[in-house]
Amino acid sequence: MKDIYLRFLVLVFGISLFTPNLIMAYEEANYETVHQTEQFDVRRYGERLVVQTSYGDQNGGFRKLFNYISGSNDSSEKIAMTIPVTQSDPGEGMVMQFYLPSEFDKENAPNPSDESLKISTIDAGYYAVIKFSGRSKEKSFNKHSEILKKALLKENIQIIGPSIKATYNGPFTLPRFRRNESMFLVSWDSK
Repeated sequence: MKDIYLRFLVLVFGISLFTPNLIMAYEEANYETVHQTEQFDVRRYGERLVVQTSYGDQNGGFRKLFNYISGSNDSSEKIAMTIPVTQSDPGEGMVMQFYLPSEFDKENAPNPSDESLKISTIDAGYYAVIKFSGRSKEKSFNKHSEILKKALLKENIQIIGPSIKATYNGPFTLPRFRRNESMFLVSWDSK
């Protein structure tokens, strides 16, 4: 019996390595694809609610946000993880954001216990997006941001915001199965 149980665990672990999204399904921010090329998409996102922090150390920023959804908030409420986790530099330093599940709005979102965290609203808008797999290291992110920037310039699509790194998978997902994106807020008028 113990041998059968061990085989079952090995089978489940093996399946989880190759189908990470089947094991853990997270809510993703809704969007509509309004333009698609071989290199990139333009998506329209509606207004979204996030918890965010400025950071010097990426791991420190992630830990603070993770603590918030783990119950470090004024109602000690555990909040479901969502995707993506985003990072950008809007000009005042690096910012990391967790999107809040759609059940929350400004009135019912728990306030963070950590004063360095803030609940914010991201306005609806159009984002140009390029996808890439592998680890989301800065070198790879910057490379894909440049590819996207050149493709947007070629199509005369105006970039109106900083580059955004979006990551979708946990650290135990094999690199080739990871989904990462480089994004820019763009001006879009149904070209």
